[in-house]
Amino acid sequence: MSTRVIIVGAGGHGQVVADILLQMAAYSATLTPVGYVDDDASLAGRQQLGLPVLGKVTDIVAFEHDAVVVAIGDNRTRRTLLMTLQSQGESLVTAIHPRAVVASSAVIGAGAVLCAGVIVNPGASIGVNVIVNTGATVDHHNVIGDHAHIAPGAHLGGDVTIGEGTLIGIGAVVMPQRRVGAWCTVGAGGVVTRDLPDRVVAIGAPARIRRTHA
Repeated sequence: MSTRVIIVGAGGHGQVVADILLQMAAYSATLTPVGYVDDDASLAGRQQLGLPVLGKVTDIVAFEHDAVVVAIGDNRTRRTLLMTLQSQGESLVTAIHPRAVVASSAVIGAGAVLCAGVIVNPGASIGVNVIVNTGATVDHHNVIGDHAHIAPGAHLGGDVTIGEGTLIGIGAVVMPQRRVGAWCTVGAGGVVTRDLPDRVVAIGAPARIRRTHA
């Protein structure tokens, strides 16, 4: 029996996730994306990649489905939505593009999204609700915390730890055995050569802390 999936979010990232699910469905009849929910009223009734925007997030119970995937780029918003949906009893789908390369020993958390061109090497652990975006690489024995986002073209060396909710920006590099704390932002093109504490913004090569945030 096919698992019917609703995508939460119909924006740009939502359409990326929809494409991943459609690609997965082409390889397996066990998964069927049925549409989106989104609180942007202007999107109601539209078709995105051939899938309808069904209504608002609060309307999700009205539509027949078996599972959801949260397709929102902002880490805090994605976490909040996921926690709300889980409290309502929703099941999560993990979206892995057929052209992602994932080692058999890697562990991928529920609700994670792995985009086209991603590489996840042996022993890596990807948390719940994580985005590993287009062309990013996660080397061996990385630990990626829940709700993090590894942006397009970012590269993590071996034995790296990324904290909960952290954003590693486009094209950034984290050197082997480094730790980036929870709810951090590493700017686009940054190179992390030293451990970073929680809740900091770091930019540059090498990445230097510019400010802290709540």
